[in-house]
Order: sequence, then C-alpha cells, then structure tokens
Amino acid sequence: MNTQSHTKSTSRSLPIALLRARETVMAPVRDMLQGIQLTEQKWRILRVLDEMGEVEQSAIANEACLLLPSLTRILRTMEADEQITRRQDNRDKRRTMVMITDVGRQILKENLATSLSISNSIEAQMGREKLDNLLDLLEELQAVKV
Repeated sequence: MNTQSHTKSTSRSLPIALLRARETVMAPVRDMLQGIQLTEQKWRILRVLDEMGEVEQSAIANEACLLLPSLTRILRTMEADEQITRRQDNRDKRRTMVMITDVGRQILKENLATSLSISNSIEAQMGREKLDNLLDLLEELQAVKV
C-alpha cells in the first residue's frame, strides 16, 4: 500500500520542518561554540543562569530543554571548569541551587558579539515582524496538548 496518499510530504511535515529550521539556526551557533570548546547544552545552561540568577536544577532543566540526569552530569563538569557553583538549598536539603560564576559570565560576554551577529543576520533576512510572529507561533505551539 502506498502511504504517500495518506501522509504529508516531508516539506510540510511539522516535525521535519522544525528540525530543519533548528539546523539552520544552530549551524552558525555550533561554529561559534566549536571555537570556544563549549557544547550547545553548556551554552544554554550559561544563558539560563545568566538570565535567571541562582536557581534550582529542575528549573534549569526545564528552561534549557535538558533532562535532569543529563543536566546533573553536565553541571558536574561545568563546576569543575568553574563556570557555575552548586550548593544545597538551606531550607530543603534535597534541592541543589546553581549559580553562574564570573568565569561563566565572561564566556557569555566574550561571545556576545558573535551571538548577536547570528541573531541579527536571521532578523535581517526574515524581518522583525516575521521573526516576532514566528516566536509567538512557536510559543503557542508549546502550549498545544497532543
């Protein structure tokens, strides 16, 4: 049986379109990160911590789109590299609080121009209005219950 008549082409498949769009956006980011020997995951964690301040691990996992076991492993190496600090929550000893260090902030600062250049390039090609609409639609999509 030919399933093509029952499915959309890959060019109109939402999961594939999202993956292709992600690759388009992430390729120049990966180039930047490769130059500083930092993974995408570590970059996202630093960005989240810089934005949120000291926060509990599960909040980082949620905001950085990482599974908690992976995050815990990554944080261990980031702590060894002095990019973050971890401490036990004073009120709830089961919770681990995480904060970006000056070393972590310096990594962000040193790569801010390149990161902004990548964002500005996308905006220049798409236009601010389209980019805002895309971000709004993606937020809306995240709220969809399947």
